[in-house]
Amino acid sequence: MAERAPQLEKASTLGSVREPSGDAPRPAPLRYVHPCRPPWFARGGHAQTMWGHLLPSMAPKVSTNPDSRRVEVVLEDGERLAVRALPGTSGVRVHLFHGLSGDVDSDYMRRATAALTARGHAVWCANHRGCGEGRGLAGRPYHSGSAGDVAAVLAASFDDDPTASHVAIGFSLSGNALLLAAARGLVSHLAGLVAVNPPVDIARASRDIRRGLSRLYELRFVHRLRAAIAQRERDGLARRRYAIPRTASLCEFDDLYTAPEAGFADGADYYRRCSSLPLLAQIAVPGVILTAADDPFVDPRVFGGAAIAPGLTLHVEPNGGHVAYLERRGAFACRWLDGALVHYVESLTAAG
Repeated sequence: MAERAPQLEKASTLGSVREPSGDAPRPAPLRYVHPCRPPWFARGGHAQTMWGHLLPSMAPKVSTNPDSRRVEVVLEDGERLAVRALPGTSGVRVHLFHGLSGDVDSDYMRRATAALTARGHAVWCANHRGCGEGRGLAGRPYHSGSAGDVAAVLAASFDDDPTASHVAIGFSLSGNALLLAAARGLVSHLAGLVAVNPPVDIARASRDIRRGLSRLYELRFVHRLRAAIAQRERDGLARRRYAIPRTASLCEFDDLYTAPEAGFADGADYYRRCSSLPLLAQIAVPGVILTAADDPFVDPRVFGGAAIAPGLTLHVEPNGGHVAYLERRGAFACRWLDGALVHYVESLTAAG
């Protein structure tokens, strides 16, 4: 199926959205009411997730965009992140953070960049530690609790242009890290944030990804993470060698590698200290948690009964899988997420 550029439009139906309650210091964003109606071949969470990541993107790579400049952000521990910065004319700067085993050239990062720059917004695309152009700049791992790394990129960007309206978007793993940074008060200068399919309960997500067909995603993640560790060893950045089985689960991977490398007692300690779900009521920055009811391994039912800050909107779209959101428009398969992100960025900056 061909892919067309998303358009902002109104519709009469919408996914489940939790209305913010109480008095917020800054207003919550206006809801995106255009529903994600899936094409026939992408009905259901697994079909959405698989096709959403298999269908090629027409958006150009970020890392080779001639209009971009490379920025290196120095972290508190002396390691560095590589960021690609693209200019804009709107006075809005959007920061994109990728998910597990991704980089700035992941399809969803490229599409979001293209959609946002087409609207005149400046974009900073960040590679997490050792990812993409950041290879060789960091030896420690990034993870769902990398709130300090997210905050460092945002602080560097704010220093670079304090007059812009700054918005951050975190995909999957980075969505949780972004929410964690906001709950800890590290990103108070933001005009708004968007967390897409965030695993706010990391322990539960790590269990759910082992079930049924979701195990395929887990094996893919582990394969790519093992390759990243091997690359760090070849680059002379590894503190020690790790023997990660090919068939390891993410829980086992976090026990064997993430926890000891990132300073946690074990995987359970990492999950407990870095899950943002218990802290959502503390977030003062207005924003959106955007997720899908059919996400195969990040179950939105974890939000049931959770206390959420009044400036946060919980938008649960019925269809979308995990960071996929394929929709039909006539004979075409399009990307619903790009339009939703543009809408929420512009709503947040208008409200700010």
